[in-house]
Formats: sequence, structure tokens, C-alpha cells
Amino acid sequence: MDHNVKVALAQVDLAVGDVAGNTGKIIAYVNRARAELGADLVVFPELSICGYPPEDLLFHVGLRYKVENAIAEIREKVAGIAVLIGYPEYHQNQIFNVCSVFQDGEVLAHYRKQSLPNYSVFDEERYFTRGKEASVFTINGVRIGLNICEDVWGPAPMASNRSAGAECVIAINGSPYDIRSQMNREAQLRLRVAEVQIPVIYVNMVGGQDELVFDGGSFAMSAQGEIRFRAPAFEEGLHEIVLRGTATGVVPHAGDCAALLDTEASVYKALVTGTRDYITKHGFPGVILGLSGGIDSALVATIACDAIGADRVRAVMMPFRYTSNMSQEDAARQAAVLGIGYDVIPIEPMYEATIAQLDPVLGEREPDATEENIQARCRGLLLMAISNKTGRMLLTTGNKSEMAVGYATLYGDMAGGFAPIKDCSKSLVYRLARYRNSLSEAIPERVITREPSAELRPDQKDSDSLPDYGTLDPILEAFIEEDLPVSEITKRGFDRDTVVRILEMVKRNEYKRRQAPPGIRISGRAFGRDWRYPITSGYQFPHQDPSKR
Repeated sequence: MDHNVKVALAQVDLAVGDVAGNTGKIIAYVNRARAELGADLVVFPELSICGYPPEDLLFHVGLRYKVENAIAEIREKVAGIAVLIGYPEYHQNQIFNVCSVFQDGEVLAHYRKQSLPNYSVFDEERYFTRGKEASVFTINGVRIGLNICEDVWGPAPMASNRSAGAECVIAINGSPYDIRSQMNREAQLRLRVAEVQIPVIYVNMVGGQDELVFDGGSFAMSAQGEIRFRAPAFEEGLHEIVLRGTATGVVPHAGDCAALLDTEASVYKALVTGTRDYITKHGFPGVILGLSGGIDSALVATIACDAIGADRVRAVMMPFRYTSNMSQEDAARQAAVLGIGYDVIPIEPMYEATIAQLDPVLGEREPDATEENIQARCRGLLLMAISNKTGRMLLTTGNKSEMAVGYATLYGDMAGGFAPIKDCSKSLVYRLARYRNSLSEAIPERVITREPSAELRPDQKDSDSLPDYGTLDPILEAFIEEDLPVSEITKRGFDRDTVVRILEMVKRNEYKRRQAPPGIRISGRAFGRDWRYPITSGYQFPHQDPSKR
């Protein structure tokens, strides 16, 4: 005889360290799942009680007490429905990444994560001890196995569930976004499903946490590898999946399948989500940024408005003798289109005063990057003063291409609290601007089509110092994200001397990146958690092809 299990997937945004707030949200979603959906089981993401990733908070004794109290509260208050939640378990001198199923105060299942990722942005071996055993529980006659995130990226944990009698697996996740993440998750689960021939339910969190963004994309997959349900990306929600147990196996009922987003749409949503959560979770009343009339600040201003509303965004144009009329006109026009607060503060008096003060020390020397950096630092000083006085956080506007080669001024345009497009190449910045304007005009067309310039000296263009971005960005991606050597990059058609010059610039500017504000990770490798190059390094990139020596 057929028997059903109605499962509610809680795709939620949780705050790291806010155990009380997370617990309250969990209980509220449990109550909704029971009252609105009549669910038998409600499932929450990985480490849902403490938030993910908790990092060294895990070592704090106070967190342990808060988590233990939260577990007790959930067991006491949840009735008439089973709840699957993730949390850190403290046992003697060890910490485990676990999940448990509670129902009416009883423990139906308890599982310790077996596969601990220790690559890219993950360093779970620093914190957790590996679990060793499968965990399978029965609800409404259906036997369900448990996995946590990395467990499903290798065959053993799910196979052990199948051997223990599981007819279906539920995997809870704290899986961060990158451009290929959803495609890769579904491809991995198809491999696992093909191996064990049972369906899987995959639940992921949403929201921003420092540099990471979680995109949700929770889904159910049949034993044949077919997507039977997919939740919308970047949206909180409570979603219903019905598992039907039959004589031939468990079948997930078909539900709504949200379409996969294309690259520009998903990246833009990630940037908005990460910016919104960084601002709101820190309690900032709003943001301030320099609006230069260029593409980077134009995109950041638009992201900020979409994240927190135009009424909480203020921009400042800080012209100098080299600032074109075009830049000033376009910045004013965009501020008006977005409906944001807008000020104009010329920096000429500050610059002249600074040069005069330095004259007795530096004397008559030829102008160079020093004078350009003084301009940037005058602007940084003004923006930071406004930030201090108003409480608004300063957003920086540098992109990944600039951060890679050091085309930015330390304590100048790099000054600030958060860098929304820090992991976006210049080429991607243009694509994102086009995408956003396809929804509604937010960025003046001339800002997108004009040649980029820092406007720090007469008739300056980015191309004076850098290769064109069509050349620069693929070289940077090959080195940063693929770890390719000079010889392999040149095989893609790039001039060897150009490649070496660019990679030397990347190496030389590591000290700048270490002092940059955090920014949203959207690529397979961003400057931040998963980039750990030494500042002091004697490594030399070969100018000759080693194979020809």
C-alpha cells in the first residue's frame, strides 16, 4: 500500500552567531509548516541554529551553551511535526557538524557529518571531527537517510545510507554561490543518485555572510536523476515536497521547478543579496559612496539601491581639474534617475593644501603617481568623514581586474567597509550593467559605452597602464581561478611578455589586497577566503618557455 510523507523545505536566511534569532525563526517556520502545509517533516539547512560558517565562534564556550539551550527549547516547543535541524555538537573535546530529527521531544535520528571540506573557502577540518556512521529514520513508513553538504560530493556517505536501508536521502547544506554552483550541485547529485538508485532532497540556505552568498536553489531529484522540484534562487521560502512510498520505491511528487538563472541574472542577484545582508545584519542606517561618472561606481550605486532602497543611499561627486564635464553630467543624471541623495564636493582646495604641506619635504620633483594618489586619498578622507558622522557604511567600487593588478589607491579609493563588485572582472561589470538596464534604466548609456578612465591626469585612459580588458581579464582568470602557469596561458594565444607582466603585477600587489575591505565572492576563486598567496615572495614567473631551455 502506498504511503506519503509531506516534507517542508525551509530555505531560509540565518545569521551567524544569532542563536536566539535563528531559533525563533526556526520555530516560526516549523509552526507554519505544520499549520499551512500540514507537513510531517520540516527540514532546515546545515548548522541552522548557529548560522554558517561560524568559524572560530565554534571555540567560544558561550556559543556551546547557547546552542545547547536552543536545542532544549526546540524540543520543548515543537509538537505535532518532526523537525530536522543542523547544529554543532560538543562532545568531550571534540566538535561535530551534526543534524538531528526531533519530534514531540524525542530524538528520531542523529547524524554526524562524515566528509569535511578543507579547500577553497572551506576549512572544516580546523573545527570538526568526522562522523563515521550512517543514520536512517522512519516516518510514515518511509526510511530516510541523512547527509550534510560535502557528504554528497563523494560516493561513500550516501552509499552507506543505502546499505542501512534508506529509501530516500535528505541532504542539508550550507553551499555558497558561485557562477557554476547550481549546475555543479545538480550534476553531483545525479552521480550519487545513479550510484544508489534512490531519490534525494537537497536543502540549501540563502543570504549573505561576509564574503559568501548562499543562493538556495533547494531541489528534489528522483531516483532516475530527474529534477522534480527546484526552489527559486536567492529567495527565502517554505516549499512542499511529497514523498510517495510504493512497492517499487520512493517517488517525489512533481512540483514547481524554478528556472535556472543565466550568468548575469544570478551574479546580479548574488551581489544584491550579499550587499543587503552585509548592511542590514550589521545594522547600518544606509551607505555612502563616491559616484565618479564611471561604470564601476554606477553599478555599485545601482546594486545598493536594489539592495536597501534609494532612500538609504547617498552619493558624492568629488571633481578635480581632470574630471570631465561628461563624468559630472553622467553622475548627476544617474543620481536623479535612481532618486538617491547627491552631493558635489570639489577636492581642489584639499589637494593644493596637501601639496603645499609636502613641498618642504619633497621639494621640486617631477609629478608621478604620488599626485594621483593624493587625489584619491582626498576623496577617501571626505567619504570616510561622512561615513563617521552619519553612521552610513562606505561602499568601495573597485573591481577584480583592478584589485588583481593593483590599479587602485591604498587608503584612497580602496578605503571603505564593503566592496560589492570586488570579485567581478571589468568585463563582467559591463555585462552586469547591460543586464540591469534591460530591467529598467539605471545607468546612463554613455557611462557604459565611454572608454574607461580614472581621470587622475590629463586625458588618462585605463589602457595607458593596462592591456585592454578583453586581454587582461582572460589572463587573470586563467591564473587566479585555474592556477595555470605562464606556458599554459600563452598557449591560449596571449603574448608571453604581456602574461608575465600581468602576473608580476598580481604578485606585487598582494599587500594591497590584504588591506582591502571584504567583498562578495561570485567566482570559483575570489580574493579573500580562498586566495592565500604570500605577501613576501621570491617566486619568479618564467619569461621563457621552460620546454625550450
